[in-house]
Amino acid sequence: MTEPQRLLLVHAHPDDETITTGGTIAHYVRAGAEVTVLTCSLGEEGEVIGETWADLVVDRADQLGGYRILELHRALAALGCNPPRFLGGAGRWRDSGMAGTSAARKPRAFVNADRDEALGALVTVIRELRPQVVVGYDPEGGYGHPDHQQVHSLVTEAVEVCGTEVYPDAGATWEVSKFYWTVTGHDQLQSGLAAIDELPAGWRLPVDGELPSVPESTITTSIDIRGVLDAKREALRAHATQVTVAPSGNEYALSNDIAQPILLDEQYVLVRGEPGGDATGRETDLFAGVLGCASHH
Repeated sequence: MTEPQRLLLVHAHPDDETITTGGTIAHYVRAGAEVTVLTCSLGEEGEVIGETWADLVVDRADQLGGYRILELHRALAALGCNPPRFLGGAGRWRDSGMAGTSAARKPRAFVNADRDEALGALVTVIRELRPQVVVGYDPEGGYGHPDHQQVHSLVTEAVEVCGTEVYPDAGATWEVSKFYWTVTGHDQLQSGLAAIDELPAGWRLPVDGELPSVPESTITTSIDIRGVLDAKREALRAHATQVTVAPSGNEYALSNDIAQPILLDEQYVLVRGEPGGDATGRETDLFAGVLGCASHH
């Protein structure tokens, strides 16, 4: 009997799941897969766009994290996904902010998490959900945020140990078939930026190298999300304290007002497991080559 496809995506803050993998989430939900987003902090240290929720920030009411739980629920609902899960429970670890800030020195900051506790919590989730495919970040964490780098480190180790007898209290062992990093390819980013013809007032285009990307040669896998772009746009709009979608629907910006294209493919690097599909080109399915898995593509 074939098992359903099960996909686990581990993200640092609410909105990361939609920005980098929102189309992938919607795509696999529609394909009948069991998709779970595990978020590691509440994004308490974020800036806020506009005046409506401006007083929620850390040095005022410090209520932004709780509000971002709501945004994450709305975004995942827009993608058709299960409600969010939080590593260690909602609020267990706090957004660490950028490196060198006072936020990173707070005892509850995610970068200061007890390694054994955080790893054990992640292994427990993997063994419970039994995903064949896990998605995390590359070593840079995309754009160098310490929480993203912490996710990279923890997920990499958790995928390695969840099939072993380490953490015997964390449930029955489970071997992950494929582990990916979510990335943005240089060429795709450049062509997306080149296609932008007009920007909302106050926005600007990024200067060269300002947005993170990886060399095309490193990308192993590309998921076509054209069929679910409306869901991704709706999910981006759900993160309204953090993200503004341009009227065109083709770009978005964070609080820095730097335009970023909403790309038509979401790209990945396979770092564990065997690539499936055509050896000459990129994979087009995260589950390609996973045995005993019901395929809906």
